[in-house]
Amino acid sequence: MNLGLAPGEDIESFWRRVAATCADWLAAQGLPLRDAVLLLPFAQQIAPARRAFLARGGWQPVLTTTHSLASALGPSLLPRPGQISGDSPVDTLAADELLADQSWAQALKREDPRTHRLALARLVETAHAFARAAAQRDPALRGAWFNAARRHLTDDPVGGAERALTLVALAWAEADDRQPATDALFSHRPSAWIALKAGGPDPLALALLARGEAPSLLLNADLDLDSLTAPPARIEEALCPDFEALAQASAAAVLQHLAAGRAPVAVIAQDRVVVRRLRALLGRQGVPLHDETGWTLATTPAASLLMALLRAALGGGAVDDWLAWLKLSVEPSDALDALEALCRRRRIRRAEALDAIENLPAQALWQSRRQALAPLMGGGRRMLTHWLQDLRRALGPEPLAGLEGAEGVLNAIWLSRNPWPGSAHEAVLDGSRLDGPGFLTWVSDVLEAGQFQPEDDASGAPVVITPLVRAMLRPFGAVVLPGADADTLGRAGRPLSLLSESDAQALGLQTQEAQRSAEAQAFAQALRVPVLTLLRCTRAGAEPLPPSPLIERLAAAARRAGLPSPLRLWMDPRQPEALVPHPVPRASVPTSPLPAALSASAVEALRRCPYQFFSRHVLGLHEADELEGEPEKRDYGTWLHAVLHRFHTHREAGDMVAQLREAARVESLGLDEADFLPWQASFERLLPRYVDWLAGAEAAGLEFSEGELARECQPFDGDLAGIVLRGRIDRIDRTESGQRLLLDYKTSSVKDLEARVKEPLEDTQLAVYALLMDAEPDLGAAYLAVDDRDRVAVIEHPDVAATAQRLKQGLQADLQALRDGAPLPALGEGSACDYCEARGLCRKDDWA
Repeated sequence: MNLGLAPGEDIESFWRRVAATCADWLAAQGLPLRDAVLLLPFAQQIAPARRAFLARGGWQPVLTTTHSLASALGPSLLPRPGQISGDSPVDTLAADELLADQSWAQALKREDPRTHRLALARLVETAHAFARAAAQRDPALRGAWFNAARRHLTDDPVGGAERALTLVALAWAEADDRQPATDALFSHRPSAWIALKAGGPDPLALALLARGEAPSLLLNADLDLDSLTAPPARIEEALCPDFEALAQASAAAVLQHLAAGRAPVAVIAQDRVVVRRLRALLGRQGVPLHDETGWTLATTPAASLLMALLRAALGGGAVDDWLAWLKLSVEPSDALDALEALCRRRRIRRAEALDAIENLPAQALWQSRRQALAPLMGGGRRMLTHWLQDLRRALGPEPLAGLEGAEGVLNAIWLSRNPWPGSAHEAVLDGSRLDGPGFLTWVSDVLEAGQFQPEDDASGAPVVITPLVRAMLRPFGAVVLPGADADTLGRAGRPLSLLSESDAQALGLQTQEAQRSAEAQAFAQALRVPVLTLLRCTRAGAEPLPPSPLIERLAAAARRAGLPSPLRLWMDPRQPEALVPHPVPRASVPTSPLPAALSASAVEALRRCPYQFFSRHVLGLHEADELEGEPEKRDYGTWLHAVLHRFHTHREAGDMVAQLREAARVESLGLDEADFLPWQASFERLLPRYVDWLAGAEAAGLEFSEGELARECQPFDGDLAGIVLRGRIDRIDRTESGQRLLLDYKTSSVKDLEARVKEPLEDTQLAVYALLMDAEPDLGAAYLAVDDRDRVAVIEHPDVAATAQRLKQGLQADLQALRDGAPLPALGEGSACDYCEARGLCRKDDWA
């Protein structure tokens, strides 16, 4: 029987019509109302249905869902060892044991462990799908369904490993001889079965009705979205430029509905990230909420702390992991900050290196925490039960105390409960052997699979966060749906990874088309509420983001009927505030005491941007180095300097290429091999070019004299006489005529270096080095480009001694002006600001 839409009907009236229809049909059949069962799609619909029957007076049928009724008729049997438990992380370990005798699976496990883990996840997903589909069928027809599924899969040999995994999944599901709890429904004997269809078909309810052992009635409340030319809801659409605007507009829409007396308001959790932000915004306004969806257990503070602990213990000993755990598990302190500063300053990356340092900041804390995690750091493969016992000891007597999600986390990873004796869970926990990374992955999978349900007042909350399907046929005053775009609403459902769409349809499993249809039906049901507010972003990054195809179908239905679009523009209730601009003036600071010593980089900073000089060399501010990060080009340059210095200072007669490789090997000791790989590749390309250049240079009379020469001088007069200029010169060669040539290794391109010396007075580095060498009149200086793609080249700085004298005079005048009180302004010009760490201090981006 089709219920459809009645003109002017609200949700409460719809349920009264359902109650009247059920009562009239049962009376016509001569059946008692109290012995009938009305199956509803979701438990949340029981309350409005019950109110409708209470309004009629007299008896009412049993109002329930298929799974609620099955639970009431008897408990579910616990899975025995080898049977599907329904717990994905546990079943993944069981699937690993299941494939232990499969040679192809073991070969894959040895050769590509990552692909093997993915295969296990897909096997478990498919086995769960087969088990659900079997439980939704009439027990008398289940065996025939398994046989038909097996024939379909074996008749088509295409698929290789994926088809083999699918057959294993089918056999695993079929081998489970437990009767699903829902089988009790087929032996239940009500006076009549009545099923309400909304949001697409319920296979289990249809199977019960098809059995025919009791009178049955199917009430079809589904709506055809393509025929809804005049939906009852007032539909508002809000277009937002970005994520934050979307979240704020959604919060404003909720408050607008509450102010208009449309409580309760349903917020559809279509985009969970937006809804998390919306929840925070409403929380600031003191709006009570009830969240029926929750969020992933892995995102809770308790899970974050637990994973930080496990990464510290099992992540390979990275100092970054240990510091992350310490900062989460203890109160902030100066000692902990000092410990982190020490690690960054000395680039300590391994926890073992800190163990050997005496007088370590926060040493007592460090030693106690290392000792606490020692049982987990033993290495080797252990039973999962033993891993959990060691983890329980590491967490201490009050594990994760006071943290949100603690109870759910401890329960999910079996630290606060024990598996039932003889169950599949006990067999997996006691029988699975994992190494440290395997245990870390398993805990992560468990937390990702778990859901955290916040504790809130479910009764009377004016705002309810719920999925789209659970909002159907509930008496909401308004529905707010953030994320009504093509990427979020109405997109293709998630397919089964081992089965094609045609295979899933042939086997009676959930298909993408069925998922799309169910979502469209749920969206159509949302059109029954008084007001539906749809909000979406108009762009995804730089790309335009179109509306959901469901919205376009709704508008197309109206166009076909010659009617205007039912969508109207949402009016933002917020009043714009007139902001008075307060431009920030260009930053400038009064002169501070000048540093006692200057380097070439300090001189360059003073000339490029005095404020940069102030922050870096007067205040001594700098960004903290990352402990764990990919090597940068400057790291390669530092290493290459060391390699070339070792080569030239230890050079002997013989094969230069071999000696260069030996120098590289020695300088690479202690470096991470993975980090060193790109350096090694660049160095191997450099080797023949450098040897060719060196041979040519030596044939022309150039001879290495000394390298890594530290020099300092006091070139200034008067009040500045005490300021020291210092630096380290990469290399000094002598020409055949006895002239000294300063060489500075560079990994920049020849083109960039040639542009650098094109204006000699703008190049301060070589000029500073010349001052350090007393600016000898016949002194030469050049950059040696050692990492250019084509060649090793010498880029000479012309007449560097004269440039050095000019630089000295300019510095004398600039420093004297600073000593006399001249300010240090932020210039903010050219490339000086591109990678300046002081940009946030001078506020260049906010200048007037």
